[in-house]
Amino acid sequence: MPEKKIDPVRPTDDEARGIARTLIAQARFAALGVIDPETGAPSVTRVALVPGPDGVPMTLISTLSSHSGALKANPSCSLLIGEPGTKGDPLTHPRLTLQARAEGADKTAHRDHYLSLYPKATLYYDFGDFHLVRFAPRKALLNGGFGKAYVLTPIDILP
Repeated sequence: MPEKKIDPVRPTDDEARGIARTLIAQARFAALGVIDPETGAPSVTRVALVPGPDGVPMTLISTLSSHSGALKANPSCSLLIGEPGTKGDPLTHPRLTLQARAEGADKTAHRDHYLSLYPKATLYYDFGDFHLVRFAPRKALLNGGFGKAYVLTPIDILP
């Protein structure tokens, strides 16, 4: 008789939703994964990140960056949000992989909000080559720590 596979993904609950929302709310940077349009290979970079007024993560991206061109060619992307703590095994700390679609956002309308959460961006926020991008979530994979895997929907992760 074949052995029954055990699904490591737990049913989504309020604790998982809370962890995911907290990770997004507290994030000030993330790893952004895109597909390089020239090679078709994945590419990852670090970006500044803030939650938008609606909870959707946002960042400023220069048109001079390679990931700007990648997102223009294919707006499907992924963010890894959450960093290991200073102690313990890094794999036991919560992290959220957000599968998203990059969309333009109104840079002028969100200026005060963005800079209130990421004041260092005052140095370059108004540069003409920077545009504001929001990452509309499609699906999220939460690793809430050892043995705590969840699949979440946009409704689960947004306030």
